Amino acid sequence: MGLPDGLVASVIPAAAVIGILFAVFLWKRVAAIQLVGGRLISSQNGREYLLEEEQRGGEEEVVAKAADIQKSISEGASSFLATEYYYLGIFMVIMAVIISGLLSSVTPEDGRTRNDEVRNGIFSTISFVLGGATSILSGYLGMQIATYANARTAVEARKGIAPAFMCAFRSGAVMGFLLSGFGLLNLFLAITVFSRFFGDDWRGLFEAITGYGLGGSSIALFGRVAGGIYTKAADVGADLVGKVEKDIPEDDPRNPAVIADNVGDNVGDIAGMGADLFGSFAESTCAALVISAVSSLGTQHNYSGMMFPLLISATGIIVCLATTFIATDLKPAKVISEIEHTLKMQLIISTLLMTPVAYGVAVLSLPAEFIMNVPSSTADKPFDEKTVKNWYMFVCISAGLWGGLLVGLQTEYFTSNRYKPVQDVADACRTGAATDIIFGLALGYKSCIIPTIVIGVAIYVGNTLAGMFGIACCALGMLSTLATGLAIDAYGPISDNAGGIAEMAGMGEDIRERTDALDAAGNTTAAIGKGFAIGSAALVSLALFGAYVTRARIDMIHSSILDPRVFAGLLFGAMLPYWFSAMTMKSVGKAALAMVHEVRRQFNTIAGLMEGTTRPDYKRCVAISTQAAITEMIAPGALVMLTPVLVGALFGTQCLAGVLAGSLVSGVQLAVSMSNTGGAWDNAKKYIEAGATEHARELGGKGSDCHKAAVIGDTVGDPLKDTSGPSLNILIKLMAVESLVFAPFFYNCAHGQGLIFSWLGLAQ
Repeated sequence: MGLPDGLVASVIPAAAVIGILFAVFLWKRVAAIQLVGGRLISSQNGREYLLEEEQRGGEEEVVAKAADIQKSISEGASSFLATEYYYLGIFMVIMAVIISGLLSSVTPEDGRTRNDEVRNGIFSTISFVLGGATSILSGYLGMQIATYANARTAVEARKGIAPAFMCAFRSGAVMGFLLSGFGLLNLFLAITVFSRFFGDDWRGLFEAITGYGLGGSSIALFGRVAGGIYTKAADVGADLVGKVEKDIPEDDPRNPAVIADNVGDNVGDIAGMGADLFGSFAESTCAALVISAVSSLGTQHNYSGMMFPLLISATGIIVCLATTFIATDLKPAKVISEIEHTLKMQLIISTLLMTPVAYGVAVLSLPAEFIMNVPSSTADKPFDEKTVKNWYMFVCISAGLWGGLLVGLQTEYFTSNRYKPVQDVADACRTGAATDIIFGLALGYKSCIIPTIVIGVAIYVGNTLAGMFGIACCALGMLSTLATGLAIDAYGPISDNAGGIAEMAGMGEDIRERTDALDAAGNTTAAIGKGFAIGSAALVSLALFGAYVTRARIDMIHSSILDPRVFAGLLFGAMLPYWFSAMTMKSVGKAALAMVHEVRRQFNTIAGLMEGTTRPDYKRCVAISTQAAITEMIAPGALVMLTPVLVGALFGTQCLAGVLAGSLVSGVQLAVSMSNTGGAWDNAKKYIEAGATEHARELGGKGSDCHKAAVIGDTVGDPLKDTSGPSLNILIKLMAVESLVFAPFFYNCAHGQGLIFSWLGLAQ
């Protein structure tokens, strides 16, 4: 039963290539708006003509400024990523040597030979390097696209909301389809090439492929942390001195930190976010593959069934392609009130379309029934056999798919200034920053309730129907519309940059009003994207945990939460997200402090800066953010990367299992509350600034005491929503996939008891 192998082997790469070609098509449409010689030119049907504003004259200087600012932002972002990727390249070489060395040194057991272990070490290393390189490529392409589109979005805003929206959304979609296409294509090619060396050993093949997820998430962690420190150091410094002390508008060209702030949007919210979601895709797919490899799908060499996770991602690209046309051509946002609705409909429509497609893929690619191995409930055997029907997998995919939509919609409710929670936070600014912060924290904590329930239900459904494979497929379902999720996520930073360029180029209040509306919707969509990332990370982490338990040969019958090793690990793991967050937030604080001192120095020492007759030293602020980001990313990254290796080798596989479970449980709650609290504070500030409702106008608008309190709240929330919060979901995934990759080595250390317990004679 199932689809012919040849058809499966054709459909997956074909869908990936179609996604990449569609991204190129969208790129061409964005590139039709050219900034040439200080004039805005639109190209249609092979003919170029000046826009109406240009024919009237007086706009050439504005567009020339926009092009100049775009160049500065692009150069700053490229310079930072080049520096970051240089150090990450060194890290990848060191990590590759460690992976190859440790896995190749494992003592062969269960009929495996020394050559099998060496082969596993070599190919796990290759897949790690491939995953890391794909993650780097994803981040770099996303940054290039965003910096190319930001000025074009700003100049398109002069024609109205619809042209600016289409430019920003198409640019975000370019990133979404490029990342989805390359991620899927590279993984499929790796499986195809590796299979020639592994032959019939499918279990060994897919265990080696897990290195792909490890590479992707390793780079994502450093990219998120470094990008988050960069962007928030600049943002906090620019806001505290510019808006609070000097009472100048956001993105005012007189502010020395303004270029660094806009660069940060690209290296943090674009490059970091792209690498993050690529890591989620890679790990969820690898988790599903490694679990299904020991099922009847793997043992009977059912190629169509084994490729089910990749087929879901492949068909998801086609579904997202159809959905994108609705926002870019059929029904784009034409007025301010339609922006959020249009973006939200992208999520809803893609989910509706993907549901019947998932059913078709499950029924056609999987056999009517197959056997999954699940942990045994009795002591006489390690596993029980569970009969799984193909439509069960459709239910699992749907649980993740619709669960992701629910998480996204509730995130919108708690972070959009169209709804009461954010308006209550804005109203709390009447009595100062303290009450604003109190209300924001309460909102973040409350916003954890629904995502936790949704994730819990998805876990129960997936595990009941198909064990850990079902949970992995729930994560795949949540990420099946990845291209659309990335498009609306990348749209936000592009719109934010467009607003900054409009302000710096002096395009006028009416244009800035449009870009602010695009940006406010972008803040909400960014929070929705983070909600998807966190929810999928929880499911992926649990699926990887299940695969780790199997590969590390942990006896689930005799392992209990009351076991002192497990419980000690549980407590330590629950503490890790707080330790990690403390590191990243302090790093932002230290970098922001240096930025504040530099911005103050320039205002105090550069004559004519406040009057606007002298240009600030933008490059000095860019250098401060770059240096801080590169140096401060090392300690948090080392904490995450070293913890599983040290705990697993020294204290054993059971203690490490407790660490993974503890970090998952506490990390999810902390990540959700941080992301939503920060998003709510940001949009509360924008609610006051926009003054679009009677209630908002009562709060005083820009420059009022309420506004200053809101700016302080937003500043506090910046490292929560853009540095620590988004990085936490990578922490829980990365520790799980690293544990899975190194599981044979951990078991090799005194048969999983740990070197310390073995040395002390306490092995059980």
